[in-house]
Amino acid sequence: MKVYKVKVNGKVYEVELESISLDDKHIEASAPQSSGAGVELNAPMAGSILEVKVKVGDMVKEGDVICILEAMKLENEVVANASGVVKDLKVSKGTTVQNGQLIAIIG
Repeated sequence: MKVYKVKVNGKVYEVELESISLDDKHIEASAPQSSGAGVELNAPMAGSILEVKVKVGDMVKEGDVICILEAMKLENEVVANASGVVKDLKVSKGTTVQNGQLIAIIG
């Protein structure tokens, strides 16, 4: 985390920013969270789901594209953070997600 001071309309605000890794439009989500049903894949940032590349029951490998997330006019591939079967999908085309919102469970 880095702390910055930002001036907006003459008022100074102090903000903390966390960097994320971007590699050729791939977004690395934070460390996988495991639930009893499998590993949770959460949205790495707020945005809108443009396309879902998998369906429940599909076998995926870590690094496979799960969905395309549009954020700030950029299309980003959200990739699987674990290998396994897609047990649940919480998003569909057009879904708006918030940072950290559950996208899928892979088990």
